[in-house]
Amino acid sequence: MKEKIGAIFPGQGSQYVGMGKDLYENFSLAKKLYDEACEILNFDIKKISFEGNEEDLRRTSITQPAVLVHSIVCLELLKELKKESFDLVMGHSLGEYTALYCAGVFDFYTVLKLVRKRGELMEKAGQKRPGAMAAIIGSSEEKIKEACKKVSGICVLANYNSPSQIVIAGEINAVKEACELLKKEAVKVVMLPVSGAFHSPLLESVYLEFKEYLSQFNFWEPKIPIVMNATGEICYDKKIIKKNLEIQIISPVLWYKSIKTAFDYGCRIFYEIGPGKVLSGLVKKTEEKAIVYNFGKKEDFI
Repeated sequence: MKEKIGAIFPGQGSQYVGMGKDLYENFSLAKKLYDEACEILNFDIKKISFEGNEEDLRRTSITQPAVLVHSIVCLELLKELKKESFDLVMGHSLGEYTALYCAGVFDFYTVLKLVRKRGELMEKAGQKRPGAMAAIIGSSEEKIKEACKKVSGICVLANYNSPSQIVIAGEINAVKEACELLKKEAVKVVMLPVSGAFHSPLLESVYLEFKEYLSQFNFWEPKIPIVMNATGEICYDKKIIKKNLEIQIISPVLWYKSIKTAFDYGCRIFYEIGPGKVLSGLVKKTEEKAIVYNFGKKEDFI
């Protein structure tokens, strides 16, 4: 019996200067998609992705469409050159949009419009109400929650990435305070290079505005089961998908639970499709028996 394959798509933080350039120069399909993306987005996503500087590429309004386009190009190359299909899809935060595109919930034009708007709103929110995020490595959920409760200000658990890594988010001083408390427990803490407290109550204004924007677009029923960030469970219903997407901005990413759900569904092989290898490490830390392949560079498709 053929092993079930899960497609996983990376989010913000996986970007790097030069991503997609080798694909654009070697595959006509990649060139077509990048050129189309520039027209839809109304700015040169190629130039920034291929030869921009790190600072520009780190801007949320740029990062999100850049990672999305690269991931979709890799996905379409996999389908065209290797005739791959998937039994289940999921993506981390921003990557959930690529997963929904893969499942046929919306088309290329719609997913680009949604992600561009999402990135712009999240960047604006970070400027209006600055926040911070930090990865906590090697501590328990209980201890992290305890530290977050002790601080003055908003600080919550934002990404449940693996059994050994949880990301916290909130007001800058509150996050720093929680980190200091956790460091005393000999826990590793890594501040993340982001402009806001994503997946936290600090993005309440973005949630309301983006919910309104989402209502203008049509969603189709998924052709492939999708595991959603907000629940960590498989979803087949476009109305529930829309609801989960609305709350995703202020809800924690239940990635660890999502991987478990995919494994329970029968996925033993995972394809990380897009820039970087962040998710591969998280999958392996959650399920040691999982086999993960990466598809992000020219050599992966030859």
